[in-house]
Amino acid sequence: MAKNVEVLLRDHVKSLGRCGDVVKVSPGFARNYLLPRRIAVAATEDNKRAMVRRRAVLDAEEAQRNAEIKARVDALAGVVVKTTGKADDNGHLFGSVNAAAIGELLRKAGHPVEDKAVRLDAPIKTVGTHKVKIHIHGEDHGEITVEVEKEAAS
Repeated sequence: MAKNVEVLLRDHVKSLGRCGDVVKVSPGFARNYLLPRRIAVAATEDNKRAMVRRRAVLDAEEAQRNAEIKARVDALAGVVVKTTGKADDNGHLFGSVNAAAIGELLRKAGHPVEDKAVRLDAPIKTVGTHKVKIHIHGEDHGEITVEVEKEAAS
């Protein structure tokens, strides 16, 4: 069995480590994947000093990105959008409110959201108040309230 080698990561690698970490990997993984793609370099003292600076820059960028994501999640918290639709006496809509309709309501309310970011298990088919998740980034979601009211009979 070949002995594991130590390499210094130049970027964050999921399930392996973060930029600046010294990790032990198999020689083949280092030689065939990490080193040719410049994801890692040899774990020398000079490289470690250079990675400290690079990691500080990456950590600052990540902190800013996380702050922006948190701000977007917080901006969606408490947002209520309202719509109306034709419904029977039991409150069942004749149509439905889908992700595209919710995305349009959010854009009109001043929250630029793509339709594919609206997470609905199924279209809303009943009158009432419904909680809907909005995908922001990665595992981060905001939650809004959609109120569906019955159209007044004319």
